Amino acid sequence: MFRGTLIALSLAAASMASAETAVPKSQAEISLGFAPVVKQAAPAVVNIYAKIIRQGRASPLFSDPFFRDFFQGRAAPRKRVENSLGSGVILTEDGYVVSNYHVVGMATEIRVVTTDRREFEAEVVLGDRENDIAILKLFGAQGLPSLDLRDSDQVEVGELALAIGNPFGVGQTVSSGIVSGLARSGTATGNARGYFLQTDAPINPGNSGGALVDVNGDLIGINTSILTRSGGSNGIGFAIPAKLVAEFLRQAQDGSIAFQQPWAGMSGQQMTVDIAESLGLHLPTGFVLSDLHPLSPFAKAGFRAGDVITHMDGQEVNSPPEMKFRMAVAGIGGTALVTRYRGGASDQVDVAMHPAPDEPSAQETTLDDYTVLPGLTVARANPAVIVRLALSVSTEGVAVVDPGPLGNRAGIRRGDIVVSINGHEIDAPPDVQRTLTDPGRWVRMVLNRRGQSVSLRFRL
Repeated sequence: MFRGTLIALSLAAASMASAETAVPKSQAEISLGFAPVVKQAAPAVVNIYAKIIRQGRASPLFSDPFFRDFFQGRAAPRKRVENSLGSGVILTEDGYVVSNYHVVGMATEIRVVTTDRREFEAEVVLGDRENDIAILKLFGAQGLPSLDLRDSDQVEVGELALAIGNPFGVGQTVSSGIVSGLARSGTATGNARGYFLQTDAPINPGNSGGALVDVNGDLIGINTSILTRSGGSNGIGFAIPAKLVAEFLRQAQDGSIAFQQPWAGMSGQQMTVDIAESLGLHLPTGFVLSDLHPLSPFAKAGFRAGDVITHMDGQEVNSPPEMKFRMAVAGIGGTALVTRYRGGASDQVDVAMHPAPDEPSAQETTLDDYTVLPGLTVARANPAVIVRLALSVSTEGVAVVDPGPLGNRAGIRRGDIVVSINGHEIDAPPDVQRTLTDPGRWVRMVLNRRGQSVSLRFRL
């Protein structure tokens, strides 16, 4: 009886333009199940075949000029070809398609096949590894079926949902379930470490990039990963919310080649019961600020360490991934209305959304062959460099962008902060070039590596 009620509700939502529910009038209507929704949504879900060419692993001695001569006459490591299978969703009739970055992001060849067996070549026009989203453009596509994007902030736990994709390469398949959780963060596998919808609709390998739709056939999320120990679907799947997909599509249509993420310029932590009690909050909700960069848009708007952010644009914020998601969907160039709790009272503040500024000048410098570490690249740790290297918001000094082949052998790592070389303090990138041009027989470097002091000493 309960199952019949669910079918009745889904049929009513799929067949009626309004949100009102209705009782099926015949056995024929009940037997339709999700068929009307599938007929509407499935043609916009495509299969994606991607070819990735990877370089075989080479011996580290290949990069050493001294040992390279010993390898003369021997073939370099062969390239290997990997094939990736996944799914995608057509967003516009002229061929913009969304999929996962881990499916197509590194591909050299991409082939997209529609449900009516048409094939298109495609290219990634906008991709982001961290958010695990890629926007493709199909060559020569016109008049394609597409899915409407629903505001995923309106999705509720318990809603019926369908997952459509190509699991295990068996062909397009539809599985059903419900939305079983919202605001899931830090729990998904793969590249993404963001903010997800959770569903118990079975998702398997090959479903990645496929559609999660509601009973009206609107897209609410892009299936991206599962939580499993065995490799099979255990009823815990994650989908990237459609609201973030909409922002990626907007930027791709505007011609962006890299996703523009608003910069927060701050760090903080999720609220705990103890912190809530100390601040006089009744419930442990919100995001507590612990540090702000002087150029942070939040600092410029008057925020300071100890403030609590509870909402952005009317939506709750309880963790750093939620904060990042809310800023991403707000978009570059606008403002976000942020609810702040301070000293027992709440107020609302408009905060500008803009990318991390490349100021002061990064002075990025790559050492030449006249130095002892040619290829070492360093830059001033300004906001843009901090974001690029995923450094702490309070990082200062000269950062290693690329250690180069010899620097890597010496133990230097990307993201290290160069404190001193042979006792000379390093204040700017040109200092590194100068101190390593004629350092003597020994080089002594002091580095700051993610808050830990590291000393290196090597002989030339």
